[in-house]
Amino acid sequence: MNFELYCVAWTLVLAVAQILMASTARTAQYGSKWNMSARDGEQAPLKPLPARLLRAQANLFETMPIFIAAILVACIANRTGALTHWGALLYLAARIIYLPLYAMGIPVVRTLVWMVSLVGIAMCLFAILF
Repeated sequence: MNFELYCVAWTLVLAVAQILMASTARTAQYGSKWNMSARDGEQAPLKPLPARLLRAQANLFETMPIFIAAILVACIANRTGALTHWGALLYLAARIIYLPLYAMGIPVVRTLVWMVSLVGIAMCLFAILF
């Protein structure tokens, strides 16, 4: 398995971790009875940490399909190389750094790190298209 696919696999591990972190934080606020219920009806707004973890998860899930598709296309088309290697690493590293920044509510740096993850995707797309 090539390096880019390892980055995809670790991105999937990150996604599972973010699901667990967000759901654990919500359960800590609403209780395990809520967690095991149908979750019908209105709940109190989420506290800052669980809300941020949920938004960070949603943010990952917006870019992750594009990243995975780009890597798969690059692998299938035999277009992997330095651009996809560094692009995949940049994406994964930025997404790992992004999570605690978002959880702590750090605004500007978080956005810059998010932009780095998009640069990683762009590098992978560039390798495919040019």
